[in-house]
Amino acid sequence: MSSVETIKAKLAGFSRSRSNALCLAAAVVIVPGLFGTVALPAYAYSPGDGSANSISGAAKASPSAEAAPAPQAVIVRADAAEPTIARDGFSASSAADMRAAAAAAAPAGYSGPTVSDYLANPPYPSFSLDQVVAVALQYQGVPYVYGGADPSGFDCSGFVMYVYAQFGISLPHGSGGQASVGTSIATSAALPGDVIIMDGHDGFYMGGGMILDAPQPGGVVSVRPLWTNDYYVVRFGI
Repeated sequence: MSSVETIKAKLAGFSRSRSNALCLAAAVVIVPGLFGTVALPAYAYSPGDGSANSISGAAKASPSAEAAPAPQAVIVRADAAEPTIARDGFSASSAADMRAAAAAAAPAGYSGPTVSDYLANPPYPSFSLDQVVAVALQYQGVPYVYGGADPSGFDCSGFVMYVYAQFGISLPHGSGGQASVGTSIATSAALPGDVIIMDGHDGFYMGGGMILDAPQPGGVVSVRPLWTNDYYVVRFGI
């Protein structure tokens, strides 16, 4: 073999070796890349939202990627019945109704004489203010009951009416009515047993700035200091 042919043979072998080396290098780079791509998580473009950056699968399951929930809506059927809303009906009770209700709620057990019984047969036919005081003091401790007019419970004018009935003196049930049938006297001339009249209230004058009365709900018949000078005095039996 000539020297020229020898050189050509060496060049051909070198070229084949270089080609083989290049192929091997390409294989080393490309094949692992293909395996790495296959191993990546399945992130995919979601065609429904028009965004090339949208993701699905594992990334979309991340709490930070969740969308805020839509506000709830209340749906009412067209044929649903409307609730009926109406103002409760109230009416003012008359004084007679309130007295009847109070009498019904009064403590049970009293079966003694009533105002009518005493007027028909008064135990003290001879009127005396001292005797009025003595009789009235017997009822200390009786509870206040609105509309009450016997020892199961008194209101202010019911107490006065009940005591004076025992002397045969008929009085209306109500401080205003009692004032209208009494004889007004000067406060300086008032004696124990006379009746003190106030706005909506009355009781027995006891002297020394004191009154005996059925005071108010929760109270009882008792002697207590007068709390006002705004009153006048009437006397019955004259």
